[in-house]
Amino acid sequence: MDRYLALKSNFTDTPVLFIDRRAAQQDLHHCAQQRLRAAADLLETLTCLNFRQADTKDTTHIIQALYLLVQDGCDLLENTRIQ
Repeated sequence: MDRYLALKSNFTDTPVLFIDRRAAQQDLHHCAQQRLRAAADLLETLTCLNFRQADTKDTTHIIQALYLLVQDGCDLLENTRIQ
């Protein structure tokens, strides 16, 4: 197994963001939790908003931010071992 795993959220031909598989499992789990919590908090905030006056680009920006947070969190969780 390679030490570094490219995040699935990389959008370039040459990945630049990686997970260090030798990092402490607790640290990987904490990073995953942090990203997923940020996504959940953003979604909670969005439930209180009215999108009738939102610009299409704003919606795209929100979706992109949520995708990055959730995908990175999932990549991190997939690389933690239950002990």
